[in-house]
Amino acid sequence: MTIDASIDDVQPATAAPATPVNDLLTAPILPTLLRLAIPNTIAMFGSTLVAVAETSYIGRLGTEPLAGIALVFPFAMLTQMMSAGAMGGGVSSAISRALGAGDRDRAADLALHAAIIGGCAGLFFTVMMLGFGRKFYALLGGHGGVLEQSMHYSQVLFSGAISIWLVNTLASVVRGTGDMRIPSMTLITVSMIQIAVGGVLGLGLFGMPGLGMRGVAAGQLTAFTCGAIFLAWYLASGRSRLKLDFAAFSFQRAMFLDILKVGAISCLSPLQSVLTILIFTKILASFGTETLAGYGMGSRLEFLLIPIAFAVGVASVPIVGMAIGAGLVTRARKVAWTAGTVAGLVVGFVGLVVALKPTLWIALFTTDPGVTAAASSYFALAGPGFGFFGVGVCLYFSSQGAAKVGGPVLAGTIRLLLVGIGGWWLATVSAPAWTLFALVGGAMVAFGLATIISIRLTRWG
Repeated sequence: MTIDASIDDVQPATAAPATPVNDLLTAPILPTLLRLAIPNTIAMFGSTLVAVAETSYIGRLGTEPLAGIALVFPFAMLTQMMSAGAMGGGVSSAISRALGAGDRDRAADLALHAAIIGGCAGLFFTVMMLGFGRKFYALLGGHGGVLEQSMHYSQVLFSGAISIWLVNTLASVVRGTGDMRIPSMTLITVSMIQIAVGGVLGLGLFGMPGLGMRGVAAGQLTAFTCGAIFLAWYLASGRSRLKLDFAAFSFQRAMFLDILKVGAISCLSPLQSVLTILIFTKILASFGTETLAGYGMGSRLEFLLIPIAFAVGVASVPIVGMAIGAGLVTRARKVAWTAGTVAGLVVGFVGLVVALKPTLWIALFTTDPGVTAAASSYFALAGPGFGFFGVGVCLYFSSQGAAKVGGPVLAGTIRLLLVGIGGWWLATVSAPAWTLFALVGGAMVAFGLATIISIRLTRWG
């Protein structure tokens, strides 16, 4: 994807940075992107292992716990997406732009303000989910034993939402300096602790009492608390690329605004993603179990492909941000287009493979002919759109580095409206299921193209 960046070629003169030029401002773009993306990919693999392990543990607890975790999952996913990808992107963007401009003191102050934002956001999720979680899950159809199991997990998990937000916020601070290794190592360790503690406490292994859903959730609570403590120590100890000065800290409204002008708007994107999934699942439920299960096969693969675009996109944030801070707008755009191309090619290749040979994925989960037929139809119609989806997700993160995230968020709104309004209309006219699958693919293409156009037309710098 080679799109001309001449809109920003004429730039005002900027002063040279006061500190030595960071290698992210001069290093070759593609090798640097891949070097930064690989640790992120490994960290995302750890998250996948957690999802598999927790599902295995909960499956041993029974059917009601499995149904209960399905109610909690959208809210748990929303917490992670907001803290890591949305607000986290705003944090990395602000810090990398400050470092690109050579202002390390400002970057250090931004890190402390980011921690305050993360703590407050985590507290908000705790209050909301402990106070209204039961009503939320009931609205999604939870009742009886299923609702009680969802509450057992939710109450423990969201009592420690501050830890989740602080881990992802502080990891974003470190990523903003261009260091992907420490955040990735931390998240991998968090994943391993979560798997171990969740299994031991949930199933009652090694003589420990079996706490069921509460024990599985306690694994995540324990792991993220340990991760938050480590990252806070790492940043405070001076071992990171930022030296935090707590004695000189003072609240500054401009610092909060610098982070929130990207992070707050970005938070609309995960909300749109969760709403898209919930709305479309609700619509497809009326088409029968086999059709819904077939869509589930497709959405599961889509969920596993998002980390690829996330890994490349998050890697582009500090490179784009530092280039913007240093006044190198053309380089920032080249980074974004390169990152989008990489993500689009990788995710698009997988999409084309499953579109042509869907049984490579479906056979891993089922041999039921009805489900296989529905999933095959989904992949044939939606698979070719995966590449555009990968481009859109990656460019969303790149635009955070430039503090120009409005266009990609609007592109997500377009996707939501297409799926919501289009799916509702197709359902009311009793259209066949394949038309809904085609709608999903078309919405992905629209999301990718709208994101590309928005970034092309938005002036950076």
